[in-house]
Amino acid sequence: MEVDLKMQDNRLWNANYTKVWLANFMIFFSFMLVMPLLPLYMTDEFGAGKHTIGAVLCGYTVTALFARLFSGYIVDTFNRRTVLLLSYSLFALFFLGYIIGGSMLFFAIVRTLHGAPFGTTTVANSTVAIDVLPSERRAEGIGYYGLANNLGTAISPTIGLFLYEWIGSYQVIFFIGFLVASLGVYINSTVKMRKASPKERSVAAVEQCVDEHPVGPVSPVYQKKALIRLDRFFLAKGWSVGLMLACLSFPYGIISTYIAIYAKEELSMTSGAGIYFLVLSICLMLSRLTGGKSLRKGRVVQNATLGISISVFSYLLFASVHEFWGVVVSAVILGFGNGHMMPAIQNMFVNLAPNNRRGTANASMLTSWDLGVGLGVVIGGTVVEDYGYHAAFWVAALMNVIGVIFFFTHVRNSFQRNRLR
Repeated sequence: MEVDLKMQDNRLWNANYTKVWLANFMIFFSFMLVMPLLPLYMTDEFGAGKHTIGAVLCGYTVTALFARLFSGYIVDTFNRRTVLLLSYSLFALFFLGYIIGGSMLFFAIVRTLHGAPFGTTTVANSTVAIDVLPSERRAEGIGYYGLANNLGTAISPTIGLFLYEWIGSYQVIFFIGFLVASLGVYINSTVKMRKASPKERSVAAVEQCVDEHPVGPVSPVYQKKALIRLDRFFLAKGWSVGLMLACLSFPYGIISTYIAIYAKEELSMTSGAGIYFLVLSICLMLSRLTGGKSLRKGRVVQNATLGISISVFSYLLFASVHEFWGVVVSAVILGFGNGHMMPAIQNMFVNLAPNNRRGTANASMLTSWDLGVGLGVVIGGTVVEDYGYHAAFWVAALMNVIGVIFFFTHVRNSFQRNRLR
């Protein structure tokens, strides 16, 4: 449904943005509710080893990555509300597949396929959020939008681990994930999309025409058309930001996957993962609240610089200190760092794209994140199996340092040269 929203044009927390924000919370609450328990579930139910756990969890990330490559184009081409509701409904239904259980193979197939609707839903939901934001509050709204991710991530792992210790049933937790995701579908079904103004439709038409019919001696026509087709799936101007983000998400893929088993085996903490994610997410929320005002003033590069500079110390601490306090302090540092870094990076992608490419911009950012996380899961699993947890955490820290160096030597200047707004 598309309507004029004139009365809400200047309000950040208008009714539709609030609904999309809540739906985003439901996505990540249901996702993170089961995430820390899956390695334990595969070990307890199927006797899976670390290599198997890494491969199965990576499958989810790989399908999410491929889905996002195409979902940006789909969201920009078809009705965004329809795409969102269909993908979100599929995302909810896949939780029922976990309940069926049966065999390791069946679980691996369900988990892998679940990544596709997750990838499409996150792209569609974030794009709709940008659409319903007033333009003058967009950078700030993008920052606050991520609070839903952080809040869901903060409380759901703790709730999931608590429920498991209390009830002792993985199936109950999977069903709760289905119910929460279904609630998100219902909330999004009530969102009213903003109708583009004549000026916005005119600008979008011109941008699309320029994309599809370039003029001038830039390159042979067939080469330009090939580039445009590729650029519909990944924002070409954002390649350096994407590569940097993949390096920065690589260590998160390792730690988020293996922290539950690491804490249980080496720190004798059955709730170690819950504490880590809770502290991390609380600090992420506090950081986003303080960074939102800075983004409103257009300080995108400054926020990214601050966040990236802080976050690097978290992974170095996690790798070097193998005590409970090291886990907690590293979560605090990472929370404050990523709380500034992630909204700024999303704004960088959006600012590199024309208005009719917002879906592609969001898909490019999330694809880059997934690529790093997926590689972290696979490589981390191999390193953990062959050399242990400590070696894997040092690999994570090293990759993060590489991403930080790349940001300061190339990404900042490249973004300033190519930004459109």
